[in-house]
Amino acid sequence: MALWGGRFEENVAEATQEFGASLPIDRHLYRQDIAGSKAHAAMLAAQGIIDARDADAISAGLDGIQADIDAGRFAFDINDEDIHMAVEGELTRRIGPAGGRLHTGRSRNDQVATDTRLAAKALARGLMEGDLALRRALVSAARDAGDAILPGMTHLQHAQPVLFAHHLLAYAWMLARDFTRLRAAFDAADASPLGAAALAGTTYPLDRQMTADALGFSRVIENSLDAVSDRDFLLDLEYACSVMAVHLSRLSEEIVLWSSQEFGFITLSDAYSTGSSIMPQKKNPDFAELIRGKTGRVVGDLVQLLVTCKGLPLAYNKDLQEDKAGALDAAETLERCLAVMRGMVSTWTVNAGRMRQVMHKGHLAATDVADYLAKRGMPFREAHAVVGHLVLEAEQAGCDISELPIETFHAASDLFGDDVVGAFDLDAIVAARTTRGGTAPTAVAEQMSLVEAGIAADGDALAGLSPVVEMGEGTRSVL
Repeated sequence: MALWGGRFEENVAEATQEFGASLPIDRHLYRQDIAGSKAHAAMLAAQGIIDARDADAISAGLDGIQADIDAGRFAFDINDEDIHMAVEGELTRRIGPAGGRLHTGRSRNDQVATDTRLAAKALARGLMEGDLALRRALVSAARDAGDAILPGMTHLQHAQPVLFAHHLLAYAWMLARDFTRLRAAFDAADASPLGAAALAGTTYPLDRQMTADALGFSRVIENSLDAVSDRDFLLDLEYACSVMAVHLSRLSEEIVLWSSQEFGFITLSDAYSTGSSIMPQKKNPDFAELIRGKTGRVVGDLVQLLVTCKGLPLAYNKDLQEDKAGALDAAETLERCLAVMRGMVSTWTVNAGRMRQVMHKGHLAATDVADYLAKRGMPFREAHAVVGHLVLEAEQAGCDISELPIETFHAASDLFGDDVVGAFDLDAIVAARTTRGGTAPTAVAEQMSLVEAGIAADGDALAGLSPVVEMGEGTRSVL
């Protein structure tokens, strides 16, 4: 009979027991569950609700159970239903009646909410660490790229030349925003529901602040109904994961393009490529493609939880058993994606010569030619039309605008002098864009300093976060 089975005359059917069990998922939260139970037992003793000797026996018993799970020696039984019952049942078997006193003043509702919040904090922290590591790799790759120029694109068409370093730093800024979202998710989870019991609080004189402090929570949730029913913090975490996954997917798409024969801007390390079972010449960017593909999985986890939470009345409902799998999956999937992306970025070879080779396609100097006319008094819209016609002539002649004879420019406008050829110098075009956030080497150097300062500040913020209960190693991955 289950630990809650006193009101029942018979056990749950085997099929429904398996259907209703959350143990295959929530066993990954065993360290969080044990930490919460130890804090609760210590508080019960401090409040005189249970004997101090019972609290000591509970703590020692829980330590032994955690050691066994860490070492892979613990035999989980699906009949235990969830991690809470598995731990409490084994505790009672080991230490006797004292184990049965652990649940005094506590419900599985506030217990699972506590475990999940502790896990969300650990997952968010791990992802923040991965975020910082990838940002550092992007900065290093940007520095190594030096003065390499590639065709900046809009609509996947050549637009204007930019430093490759400038392009990479755009992703560093995306990841900086991702860090902010993860930090917000961490803060949202950093509140203790323990002591809310089933939904209404309890008649025992619990010290909720004591357990919150013991578990590293920065605050106590003030409404017992909200404490057991809130999963906004998981939505925040999965949203942060989803946006970061989208950013990694965008970079993955560019890696796939850049490493193709048509582009050839980078060469991926063999360690981050695969071959073909039939075509000996192939070197495929499979891991970039996998990151791109796994984005759908992470976004799907968010959608699943949104739909699960929609329309749930207060307070706890069994639907919320479905809250943890997606969060664990999204975080673990993203953590692996971050590690693989960091490896690709850190080991690729930049083919600066190939980038320059394709710069003479797509009329990348056209905007600067229009600016040439505008700086000599022609309204920009008129200059735009003049240069647009020159591009058309170049297209008809099968060449780039920079390859048109100087006489063609003279014929287009008497404002063109022979010095217009200076507008075709790609390095000069890049160097001229010195506005804040621009692609000139001087502007990129300033931006690099800001990115590095942001990484340092976020590293300090990470070090100053409230403590977390790390995820355990004694269960297999959820993936």
